[in-house]
Amino acid sequence: MRISDKQLYLVIAACAVVVHLGSLWNRFALDDNYIILFNPLVHSVSGVWQAFLHPYWPADLGGKVYRPLVVATYAVDWQLNSTMWFHAVNLLWHAGTAVAVAVLARHLSSISASPSMLPEAAPPAPPAPAAPPALRPQYVALAAGLLFAVHPVHVEAIANAIGRAELMAAAFAVLAVYAAVVKQSVTWSLVALTAGLLSKENAAVAPALIVWAWTLGLGRPSRATMRRFAVSWVLLAVVYGVARWVILHPYGHYQNLAPVFVGQGHVAVRLTGIAAFADMARLLVFPLTLRVDYSPAERTIVHSLWDARLALGLLCFALWLFLVIVLWRRRRRIEAFGMGWIGIALLPVANLLFPVGIVVAERTLYLPSVGLALVFGAWLGNAGRAPRAYWGILTLVVGFGAIRSAVRVPVWRSDLTLTVSMLDDSPRSYVGRARTGALLLASRQPQKGLAAFQQALAIFEGFTTLVSAADAAFASGQPELAHQYMAKADLLCVGCPGGYRLEAKVALSRGDSATADSLLAHDRLINSR
Repeated sequence: MRISDKQLYLVIAACAVVVHLGSLWNRFALDDNYIILFNPLVHSVSGVWQAFLHPYWPADLGGKVYRPLVVATYAVDWQLNSTMWFHAVNLLWHAGTAVAVAVLARHLSSISASPSMLPEAAPPAPPAPAAPPALRPQYVALAAGLLFAVHPVHVEAIANAIGRAELMAAAFAVLAVYAAVVKQSVTWSLVALTAGLLSKENAAVAPALIVWAWTLGLGRPSRATMRRFAVSWVLLAVVYGVARWVILHPYGHYQNLAPVFVGQGHVAVRLTGIAAFADMARLLVFPLTLRVDYSPAERTIVHSLWDARLALGLLCFALWLFLVIVLWRRRRRIEAFGMGWIGIALLPVANLLFPVGIVVAERTLYLPSVGLALVFGAWLGNAGRAPRAYWGILTLVVGFGAIRSAVRVPVWRSDLTLTVSMLDDSPRSYVGRARTGALLLASRQPQKGLAAFQQALAIFEGFTTLVSAADAAFASGQPELAHQYMAKADLLCVGCPGGYRLEAKVALSRGDSATADSLLAHDRLINSR
């Protein structure tokens, strides 16, 4: 390849930006409104340091999770008074992450061509199988970086402002792995891991990714260096764990569960998580169909071991495990590392170790897709592949990804475009109907809004939807119906922080002070009990 590494990385960065350039015209939508637009912490320069003393979600919304570094960047961006700037920063983070993936792929392909660094006093190894095909580092890097730059599953993380948590966590996780495996630097790997954890908690998988690389013989250091890495991880876990507990423990009794998991047992949650592997595999390998929402009844709980969805999820897991084993046995170390990366990075969001707030969300596949990019780059970039085949396959895959991503970006333009997408892509979900109700209510059509909320409640009765339906009922002149909805909401979430106060702000934003007063009166009542 007759270009320098620097030129190669510039091509990847430019591709990442150009494909998603339409996101610059996106407005705040969905959770952007709660984390950025309505969050006073973000609206002041002091938020840059105050973010480290507060949870990611405002207290009125449950005070969930701890991502101060992301909130600090929002506080900086807010000072420029430009929604476009928020999205421009997201583009830069994505471009940087794509380049980091390419750099990692390039150096791993160089490492894999040399003998593994074995620990001291290792026993004699048995005769090795036939050597795998040699790799061309620049070809590997270009294929991996370009696939990551244009993969359609990334659109949600890039085009929605709060997707920045995914972008930053992934960027720092890749840097932590690079610093440990390629540079063998305990200090820089620790710095990157710390920044990743302060961006989003799923960066915690970085040590497992590093150990997996060492297991495969990629950049394995001496035992003394391994011990220094282990000590640094333990110390960071203690400090981060204590800080996170101090900030979040006042809100520890508020659960962050996916709607489909409410009231379900541990076994059903895990079975549903396994069934979701089929969605995740499809989204990573063939992301033609994308969805904003995977809520009930678009995705429902799995109770039975004989459910076909569970069988399909198990089949995907079995295929993944088979590929890991085969690639390992054939000494195709980068491909094996990439396949392992996918599984390790999925663990925090797979609802296997613990239930989380989603069953499937495309943004959560941003970090796992790094593994897919590494697999693709190493597979396509081996020295035995003819250049014509390399460029033909790369053009086809990257072209499809670029077109699909560019077409998908405008879906995230506004709350309206997202609601229309939900109704089209996830017609069985209650969320699209609830979002329709909110838009109708905001346009001062409370009766139509109430009808939409009632359709949503017929599918799933959630706290937020019940409170919004109560708002619509008050606005429609039906206070008795409103109190019925609020009574149901109180049973679902006793003493939930701020739900009624937030809905009162929504009522005030459309000039309905009477409804706001009724909601605030109920809030005072339940908090006085």
